[in-house]
Amino acid sequence: MTMTERLLEATKEIWAGYNEKPFVKGIADGSLDHDKFKYYMIQDYLYLIDYTKVFSIGAAKSTDLAFMRLFAGYTHSILDGEMDIHRAYMERLGITREEAEQTPVALDNLSYTSYMLRIAYEGGAPEAAAAILSCALSYEWIAKKIAADRPDADKHPFYGEWIRGYASESYHKENEVLVEWMNRLAEDLSEKQKKHLVDIFVACSRYEAAFWDMAWEMRR
Repeated sequence: MTMTERLLEATKEIWAGYNEKPFVKGIADGSLDHDKFKYYMIQDYLYLIDYTKVFSIGAAKSTDLAFMRLFAGYTHSILDGEMDIHRAYMERLGITREEAEQTPVALDNLSYTSYMLRIAYEGGAPEAAAAILSCALSYEWIAKKIAADRPDADKHPFYGEWIRGYASESYHKENEVLVEWMNRLAEDLSEKQKKHLVDIFVACSRYEAAFWDMAWEMRR
């Protein structure tokens, strides 16, 4: 069993609940209130700012130039790729970048990003990768399940773009690199270290579940 397979096995019950979240169901059937999605977009945009910092810390903690290059490359990809998708949605919702960046970070969001940043600062490249992976892989998993359960969902005039983006082949290929990278980083670790990576991934998966609840309830 690879390290990533072990991580996914440890969180399968948590992940099984993602598509049952009211917020995710609302995206799937197109019924989600735009105000809730607006809240989510701003909070996820703020989340991505700190998420990118975890990649940057991972690059600084890497002792292998190849891994340093990978971490740095994904930092660029998020800042100029995924965040651009958010900016496009925010424009459709009438949200300026200044408004988003001046919005207070919700407590659940702050707790999640603070945890990831602490893990990255205190650990090394493997720990940073484990903290990053849950968000990246779970979004693909959620979007692909929506697409499988509701084949026309990706044609929705508003939420279809979100589904298509995270269910896309290009996003999958990016995640394949992350999976290979996680497996390689864990190859020479002790069993104790691997268990720590599992604990990190489980915690981040729980935070992902909490993020969907936070977005639905529009918590402060």
